[in-house]
Amino acid sequence: MFPKPQASLKPNTYAYETVPLVKPTGFREYDARWLFGSEINLMGVQALGLGLGTLIHELGIRPEIVIGHDFRGYSSSIKQALALGLMNAGIKVHDIGLALSPMAYFAQFALDIPCVAMVTASHNDNGWTGVKMGVNRPMTFGPDEMSRLKEIVLGGMAQAREGGSYHYVENFPEVYFKDLTDRPKLKNPIKAVVACGNGTAGAFAPRILEALGVEVVPLDTELDHSFPKYNPNPEDLEMLHAMRDAVLASGADVGLGFDGDGDRCGVVDDHGEEIFADKVGVMLARDLSAIYPQAKFVVDVKSTGLFVTDPVLIANGAHTDYWKTGHSYMKRRVNESGALVGFEKSGHYFFNTPIGRGYDDGLVSAIAILDMLDRNPGKKLSELKDALPKTWSSPTMSPHCPDEKKYGVVDAVVKHFEGLAARGETIDGQPIRDLVTVNGVRVTAQDGSWGLVRASSNKPELVVVVESPVSEARMHDMFKLVDGVLRTHPEVGAYNQSL
Repeated sequence: MFPKPQASLKPNTYAYETVPLVKPTGFREYDARWLFGSEINLMGVQALGLGLGTLIHELGIRPEIVIGHDFRGYSSSIKQALALGLMNAGIKVHDIGLALSPMAYFAQFALDIPCVAMVTASHNDNGWTGVKMGVNRPMTFGPDEMSRLKEIVLGGMAQAREGGSYHYVENFPEVYFKDLTDRPKLKNPIKAVVACGNGTAGAFAPRILEALGVEVVPLDTELDHSFPKYNPNPEDLEMLHAMRDAVLASGADVGLGFDGDGDRCGVVDDHGEEIFADKVGVMLARDLSAIYPQAKFVVDVKSTGLFVTDPVLIANGAHTDYWKTGHSYMKRRVNESGALVGFEKSGHYFFNTPIGRGYDDGLVSAIAILDMLDRNPGKKLSELKDALPKTWSSPTMSPHCPDEKKYGVVDAVVKHFEGLAARGETIDGQPIRDLVTVNGVRVTAQDGSWGLVRASSNKPELVVVVESPVSEARMHDMFKLVDGVLRTHPEVGAYNQSL
């Protein structure tokens, strides 16, 4: 029997080499994330694979799985440990090698395999690792599956079985390449900065976009898992500013930035100005709702209020549903509701049939943006952006808060605003227009200015976003209001970025 995992082990000891280390907090709401070495060791990853295989059998799913890994110095080793555990659980493993997360999701369809486990830390800093998992394509795990997996792994309940095997899938990126490029080229010339932050997307994105007729200006597309310039995260201002500089220097029409595992796309316009992903979503929703009348969209609670107030979307009969932040929650909601697209402020876009297969793929998102430009040859991206009603929005801001404390803090903040609303009290002298508590709390004042507080699903942080359709000053007012509530909780630390 494989040893039962421990929550804490001292490195460089006999126990560390003979006992699985799996810190319980690594099991997040919809995927798994650990600091490799201090929170999980290779035996711990093996225990995770054994537990995942056990869960697959428990769910009655055909015991076959696609695995892949992102470009980090340790990801291949972690994937091999995961595969060993899966095979020990009687699972037939199909390894597609170095891959983007959406390439692994695509492989479920292309190879007709029900399950997926992608080894990636996504946009997290070096040192982190994790696994994105699913057994019902195109969905990935949500809280129920993650809770059961945690119970199996930490409880030492995993069971070894016969029948496991390993198969390496040769040249699978070519299958993915053909899937995205087997379509007409763009009709009009488009010059695009393609930024990859030296992450995994650099191996695939430039070639795919060039095949569609894009004039690619590469930016940090060489693979380098030390991430020498900045972390590949197109939600961070450092990467967006590098894209801005490259767009202005090259005269490009657009800057497209991909995160570490390629499931998100960040955008900079022809003036070098970053467009937050929710505003890009409104632009795409305008474009697509003109082609697909009465289109339904799903957006996360961090996103702009324009999805329900924009006059073009209203005229096109578009309907928008605000839902929980998180790629697994959004993916499930899009597929269960039959929405055309799901837009998440972090840059995860979920294109459903006939555009995509319902999972998040940064390259599919980039192609949709390029198609939008191609359908509007007389307009620059900046002009399409400026045609939106004006709002003032913050970036996603994340104050530190320990994993063990963050959900309690958010619960207290929700109760605070629910109490204000129940008593008819005002915020900044205005009545509370509405509260959305499906994921943390989104409080909206009478003038449409709003603030959001929720717990990060994959890091020891909270998430704060504010927006106002009135003025920049009102946006700052909402931030002061929300931050003032957070500062009553000493567990809440410094922000990663702030207004």
